[in-house]
Amino acid sequence: MSGRPFHVPVMLEEVVSLFAPIQDGVIVDATLGGGGHTKALLTRLDNSVSVLGIDRDPSAIDRMFAHERLQLAVANFGHLDRVLASQGLDEIAGVLLDLGVSSHQLDKAERGFSYRHEGPLDMRMGPDAARTAHEILNEAPPTELARIIRTLGEERFARRIAGSIVEHRPIETTARLAEVVRQAIPAATRRSGGHPARRTFQAVRMAVNEELTNLSAGLDSGLDALRPGGRCVAISYHSLEDRIVKRRFRRGEGRAPGPVLPVPPPVELAALARKAIRPGEEEVLRNPRARSARLRAVEKVA
Repeated sequence: MSGRPFHVPVMLEEVVSLFAPIQDGVIVDATLGGGGHTKALLTRLDNSVSVLGIDRDPSAIDRMFAHERLQLAVANFGHLDRVLASQGLDEIAGVLLDLGVSSHQLDKAERGFSYRHEGPLDMRMGPDAARTAHEILNEAPPTELARIIRTLGEERFARRIAGSIVEHRPIETTARLAEVVRQAIPAATRRSGGHPARRTFQAVRMAVNEELTNLSAGLDSGLDALRPGGRCVAISYHSLEDRIVKRRFRRGEGRAPGPVLPVPPPVELAALARKAIRPGEEEVLRNPRARSARLRAVEKVA
């Protein structure tokens, strides 16, 4: 098996261990990236296990290794139900969701994801995205911009940042956006908490790619397609993603959040870990981008 991975797989040993009991069937790697998780699953699981690798970024599929037990599809995992139908899969043995943006995408200046590299305001994970970051930043009204930055970036200065973006339009590059955001944030705040544009870039990227909408849809489709004994593993990198995963898993476990319902929800899932699994210190030292990762896993019981 060959191929040059461009995304360091996070919590690889934990992922392989959680899928190890699966002895046959198809595991869907719904966010293929550099293929690190998939390569380990094909190498270390039973030969009766195959993988369907999905990524909305055609470059990820183009760079993927060839393997007799690996099928590939360029697709958005938010449309997982359609992908499974197109592959003739009525049920699957497992589904892996490694969320967020890949190291390869972050490090490619021309993709426009990074506030540290000069590049165009693109931020699309795949060509299926309806709008680029440039369109959102230069065309959206200030109220929409403020909502995006506040809700998806959890940025307390969202209104000030949105106003500054509108004032300085047109904004053409990532470097210019980063500078406009930096100037909008009070000087005392800039001196702590990392790069001042980090939350705004996260918010715009998530809006461009409709990440939370796709996560909810893909998670539902993946869990619906799991056979009894099948497993779902989800790795998230910030609180909004983790909240969606946690609530969906708890609902499947019969522990719906909020007020007590008159009729308890049906139990379809069993948690495979009492709480979110975090990467160890050694992994974080090797791969600092793993620091914020949270892994949750469930098994289908009905």
